[in-house]
Amino acid sequence: MDENLSRGYVQLGKARGMNEFKFSNGFTHLSPPVDKCNFIYMALILGGIGFLLPYNSFIIAVDYFQARYPGTTVIFDMSVVYIIMAFFAVFANNILVETLSLNTRITFGYLVSFVTLNFVVICEIWWELFGVATSYTINLVAVAIVSLGCTVQQSSFYGYTSMLPSRYTQAVMTGESFAGFWVSINRIITKSLLNDERGNTSMFFILSNMTILLCFVLHQVVRKTDFVQFYITLCQERNRITLEPTEDVGLMDPLDQVGDPSKGQYGVLKIQTSPLGTESASGSADLNAAGQYSAFSFSNPVYEPSAPSGNPPGSAGPTYKVEDVVVMRGAYGTQSTSTPWSGIKRGLLARLEVAKLIFPYMVSIGAAYFITLCLYPGIVSEIISCKFESWMPVILMTAFNASDLLGKVFALIPYEWKRTQLLYFSSARIILIPLFFLCAIPRGAPILSGEGYPLLFSWLLGLTNGIVGSIPMIQAPSKVPEEHRELAGNIMTLSYTTGLTIGSLLAYMMDACLGPPVQIKDVCLKTAKVQTSTTVFSNVTASILTTAISSTLPIVEKTTAISKPKTTDVLTTILMSTLLSNSTVSDRGLSDASTTALPKILANVTSASNAILQH
Repeated sequence: MDENLSRGYVQLGKARGMNEFKFSNGFTHLSPPVDKCNFIYMALILGGIGFLLPYNSFIIAVDYFQARYPGTTVIFDMSVVYIIMAFFAVFANNILVETLSLNTRITFGYLVSFVTLNFVVICEIWWELFGVATSYTINLVAVAIVSLGCTVQQSSFYGYTSMLPSRYTQAVMTGESFAGFWVSINRIITKSLLNDERGNTSMFFILSNMTILLCFVLHQVVRKTDFVQFYITLCQERNRITLEPTEDVGLMDPLDQVGDPSKGQYGVLKIQTSPLGTESASGSADLNAAGQYSAFSFSNPVYEPSAPSGNPPGSAGPTYKVEDVVVMRGAYGTQSTSTPWSGIKRGLLARLEVAKLIFPYMVSIGAAYFITLCLYPGIVSEIISCKFESWMPVILMTAFNASDLLGKVFALIPYEWKRTQLLYFSSARIILIPLFFLCAIPRGAPILSGEGYPLLFSWLLGLTNGIVGSIPMIQAPSKVPEEHRELAGNIMTLSYTTGLTIGSLLAYMMDACLGPPVQIKDVCLKTAKVQTSTTVFSNVTASILTTAISSTLPIVEKTTAISKPKTTDVLTTILMSTLLSNSTVSDRGLSDASTTALPKILANVTSASNAILQH
């Protein structure tokens, strides 16, 4: 059979009963199974939660890590370590994509996350077995290990869902956003229930680990369903000839049929070199020995696929339409003896051809995550609020994750985004970088002070990230042939990981522009001291001047007809208005406040006294 298939001859005219033609794994060429009650969709949302939840758990626990390592850039360091390790892990996954099975790579990610988070919560947070410096290093190593496992898992998940209908890729991306939102809610609940930082952080990581375990169990259930297996088979099955449900195909040596047309009609499969993605209704694409893709076209002197149904003149049997022909030529001919280097070369050429087809989507998603990582979580965690104190970064990150989830939901709106629209939208988000910068510089007294501005900007950052960060990932796999969709998913993951890496490195430069790190307690304590000094100074000054003026009132009363109560009211009003106008003293200190306030007070008192004496 292999020899006949390599010659490219297909016999038509043999038919079996309905539904008897099957793929090699037993699936019939019928309509795909139905996702009942959207169970697969919901399970893939949880899948998206599972591979980003470990990273979000480290980042959302910002209040604990900033308190444990004061004066450090711990959140910046965690983010950069995770992203850089993820960058190399994506390359590793693109190599392993044809070496290890899809389920093996996904299971590896779950196992690494579960074991690492358990180690952190038991040994580092609860027992505190290590000193501060050693603990800092151990946490960064834990983040790197989690990044390796989760990135291989994430890239595999996108390759996995790229073989399913596009809405299931969107489900995984919604799960990514929901991971941040769920972790934020988890942190708020645990922080509210327990005042002890070690206790509530331990509870927080335990709940995260339980969520990872649930995601793993659901993945094992979902991957075995007929729905998932059907689509994976459709994309991965290579040695197949797919016909209509009532059609069949036989492979025979055409030499046996010379001069004997009664034995059946034959079609010829011609191999033509063509670019990737050039397909027709009667053909598909595959890689030839030279690293090029070959399109299979059908031709028959008697029968043409486009002919109407019925028996063509002189045929011995019914007509058949060849719907799809995919031949894994590596099993036949010259490729069976190819060297490892030729296999690597073919893989690189295949990725290059796929990248050409989806390049605008690669740039869009890379730019989107580049801008996001410039600001989140690094700069966002550095915004200080004396009103919310350690709650401020938690609140801002919750706002980002909630709006990011909303943006993923907006991506469900049936609208066909053009490639240029995605590029413009991704680039326009750069305006958020200077806006966030104004909310953090200078440290302790930012230009855009208050909690409203950073909260609004965090909301906009998350909303736009949810929209422009998911649509390219959803649309890109549909631009390549089915057999290359997993590869397209891996390449898109590499693109946005590149954006994450560059953005997280630029965040370090932005943090350096903010100046040396400060502790929120010191900033708020300094502000409180200044306010207390101002209040004391105002009260003392008011008391002294009121006593001095009251002592001079009897003299004034002897020379004026104004009653004492009326004069006292006038002077008291003037004094209070003057003191209130000078009550907002900055941190220049008490001596500067006295220099500024006393001349104004004395001038007002002098004017009031002159007015009284004139009357």
